[in-house]
Amino acid sequence: MVIPSIFVPEDWSFTFYEGLNRHQDSIFKDRTVAELGCGNGWISIAISEKWMPSKVYGLDINPRAVKVSWINLYLNALDEKGQPIYDEEKKTLLDRVEFHESDLLSYCRENGIQLERIVGCIPQILNPNPDAMSKMITENASEEFLHSLSNYCALQGFVEDQFGLGLIARAVEEGIAVIKPMGIMIFNMGGRPGQAVCKRLFERRGFHVNKIWQTKVLQAADTDISALVQIEKNSPHRFEFFMGLSGDQPICARTAWAYGKAGGRISHALSVYSCQLRQPNQVKTIFEFLKNGYHEISSSLDLSFEDDSVADEKIPILAYIATVLKESSFFPYEPPAGNKRFRNLIASFMKTYHHIPLNADNVVVFPSRAVAIENALRLFSPRLAIVDEHLTRHLPRQWLTSLVIESTGSDNPSEDILTIIEAPRQSDLMIELIKKLKPQVVVTGMAHFEAVTSAAFEHLLGVTREIGSRLFLDISDHFELSSLPGSSGVLKYLAGTQLPSHAAIICGLVKNQVYSDMEVAFIISEEEAIFKALSKTVEVLQGITAPMSQYYYGCLFHELLAFQLADRRLPAERESQKGNSVEMIGFASSAISVLNNSELSITEEENTSLIHMDVDQSFLPVPSAVKAAIFEGFARQNLSESEIDVTSSIKQFIKSNYGFPTDRSSEFIYADSSLALFNKVVLCCIQEGGTLCFPVGSNGTYISAAKFLKANILNIPTKSDKGFKMTEKILSEVLETVNKPWVYISGPTINPTGLLYSNEEIENILSTCAKFGARVVIDTSFSGLEFESKSWGGWDLEVSLLKLSYSGKPSFGVSLLGGLSLKMLSGAPKFGFLVLNQSHLVDTFYSFPGLCKPHITVKYAIKKLLGLREQKSGNLVDAIAEQIKNLRCRSKRLKETLEKCGWDVLESCAGVSLVAKPSAYLNKVVKLKHSPEDDATYEVKLDDINIREAILKATGLCINSSSWTGIPGYCRLTFALEESEFERALDCIVKFKDIISN
Repeated sequence: MVIPSIFVPEDWSFTFYEGLNRHQDSIFKDRTVAELGCGNGWISIAISEKWMPSKVYGLDINPRAVKVSWINLYLNALDEKGQPIYDEEKKTLLDRVEFHESDLLSYCRENGIQLERIVGCIPQILNPNPDAMSKMITENASEEFLHSLSNYCALQGFVEDQFGLGLIARAVEEGIAVIKPMGIMIFNMGGRPGQAVCKRLFERRGFHVNKIWQTKVLQAADTDISALVQIEKNSPHRFEFFMGLSGDQPICARTAWAYGKAGGRISHALSVYSCQLRQPNQVKTIFEFLKNGYHEISSSLDLSFEDDSVADEKIPILAYIATVLKESSFFPYEPPAGNKRFRNLIASFMKTYHHIPLNADNVVVFPSRAVAIENALRLFSPRLAIVDEHLTRHLPRQWLTSLVIESTGSDNPSEDILTIIEAPRQSDLMIELIKKLKPQVVVTGMAHFEAVTSAAFEHLLGVTREIGSRLFLDISDHFELSSLPGSSGVLKYLAGTQLPSHAAIICGLVKNQVYSDMEVAFIISEEEAIFKALSKTVEVLQGITAPMSQYYYGCLFHELLAFQLADRRLPAERESQKGNSVEMIGFASSAISVLNNSELSITEEENTSLIHMDVDQSFLPVPSAVKAAIFEGFARQNLSESEIDVTSSIKQFIKSNYGFPTDRSSEFIYADSSLALFNKVVLCCIQEGGTLCFPVGSNGTYISAAKFLKANILNIPTKSDKGFKMTEKILSEVLETVNKPWVYISGPTINPTGLLYSNEEIENILSTCAKFGARVVIDTSFSGLEFESKSWGGWDLEVSLLKLSYSGKPSFGVSLLGGLSLKMLSGAPKFGFLVLNQSHLVDTFYSFPGLCKPHITVKYAIKKLLGLREQKSGNLVDAIAEQIKNLRCRSKRLKETLEKCGWDVLESCAGVSLVAKPSAYLNKVVKLKHSPEDDATYEVKLDDINIREAILKATGLCINSSSWTGIPGYCRLTFALEESEFERALDCIVKFKDIISN
């Protein structure tokens, strides 16, 4: 039975059924099947009749089609006498087939039906009637309207809409949610958009595609293809038609239109595609994430890969990122040594594949191999080091050109030069140099022919032990992330023998299938003191390694470990290190001072949950626009240079926010942290013989970094009645006594006080600096979250800086340092920028390579977010405004709680921190436990430094003391915590008061 509001079976549906027929007979046997757009139900009935599926759901949006389908079902299920017709399994068509009114797969979704086969002969019609779907679907609707409705004329919100494929695209994505992992989708595809477009619709959504049948059908004479002609006019795309059924050369829509107008008959290809998800569970995870508020970025998703190995790597990673973004409202605190899960995965890989019994506390993560090598050398600061010539490219130029090989015996810091001798990688030549020159540190890789056995490595260990040299061996070239990793003599040795205390292993991870520039590195040491020192070094010099890079490689390790049975093998029994080494070089004196005396992050013990009010990180909810940008950066393929070039966006950002002028000579430099950029600026200051001037009340981590790098540091006094801001009067008095001053300014928001420099204040400070020819570094990294700014008015430095550039001394210049992670409340995408306006400073800066650049996915996300910010896009701007409002409330509540508990608080008006003086606790005596498990106690007389330890041991709350802030008596507390953590922090402050009271 057929009625006018339903498609009459014709070439499209006949071709589709022929395609179904080409499958094996088992394709539908005992399966749960859904047919989309069932029309009068004949295909659903035919499938059930021929293949005896468990159940067929015939679905159609047209209510009259569903009624006619039921009638046709009964006509075929009953004989002439009205009795059921039974098949060989004693079932009737009525047992196997149901018809339901459904917008595509909505009936299955709403009823929790999981399908094994989804088939559909779905219309492909461009948009003649955009309002069709908005009309009320009723039984009284006209036959013409219901026929139009069956065509789904409205746009579906997919990139494929422009080709008339939007409905099929939506059907496929809905199908991903309800199809079982080994399920198959079969669709009819008209070839007008072109075979490549049709096939790509499925491939970019993660399907293997098999074209099982193709023929040609005549284009209906009443079909207007002028819309396709218009698309061709406005784009490079060409549709595919043929002249008659016998034509074998495709013609474009414009030619087809002209041929049809002249009376010719045109045809197009009609294909049947059978599709199966290549990694079903992961693809389902990805689309589940996109469905929850991120549909707008689904057009960027591209899961089509020519190489299966690329697909096998990238799809699980996208699924993992989708899971993290979906389940986490914020990015958690990460220890500087690296994400604990990531370090555990590295240790597990070594244990499982190479039988080396390591744990997370033997592994320190770095942004790159180059950074790991430079940080290790700075930690020990040897007089002489020998470095493999393949590993010196990113080391400071001065180290590679110095000729100071023998100690001068001088105490002059300017003569404290680290000299590097480049050496060939071949072990016999390297060993000869080591014996002759007796370096204090050796950094080398191994030639491929020597890496297969452990002989060369053992020889290196023996020679360096004998002369008292520390050895860092690079295995990057021989380390394979594979389920069948190649043989490595070094790893074989470590499987049977403990790594000696004077040796460490460096490994840079760059061998992935997708991103040649996605890097992370790690150092393995079995010496606890080395592990702790390296962890603190990476914290001081880099901050933390980019979380997204750790997530990426963590996913690769996980994929290689997930299928293996845990603890299947007994732990390896290893020999201890052989022989006694002579006295080794220790850590540099500057490093020891910083590592022992600076307030760095507190290492959490197992099964403890510290509250971190001592880190410059936002743990507030990440806006959905940020999550979308992060995911889209990874989902896209073949990002163009213009899509990741952030310079124009940064120029606009600093101009609109600070009025900071730039020109063609301005150099824009990017890194994955503003701290890493700051440290390169410190090295420029040292190279010039300058003095780095910090206002009292600056970021303690930055001061620690400058000390670690052996900079000449001078404090600029500040006063409490000025909110510990720098003033031009005191600055002038200090600069009169300083040769080659470099002045550091945190602004507009001052970290740690949370106060603001007004435009007038900063102009006066810059004017004073220009008078004395000081180089100025303005650090905006902690700005952009001003919540009490009505009387502030913002910054506009353009006029004053242009004026000062002519009137000040030639050495005067202003560099702008910044970071966007805090401003965007983004957490994971770490991004820092530095703008230099003096050419000789640029040259000096680039003499210190080894900077870890942001990955292209991060640059894409940052550019996108800056664009949204500039456009004042509602989602992002509103989310940031809401969080700023939240920070205002947090600041007020923290201040009130502290004051009730006897603290004197300096009220903040911006940023994520404030400073307060624990006046009520100073000189009080408190009893503390050495550890939660230890009943023994010890007494402490509280001061403005040890109060940090006292609060930590008594409550688990981490704050910074006056040792970090530099302001006598004042501690620093950050308040951009996750909601429940913030409440816990307030409780801890009250709890500590109660402990002292008792």
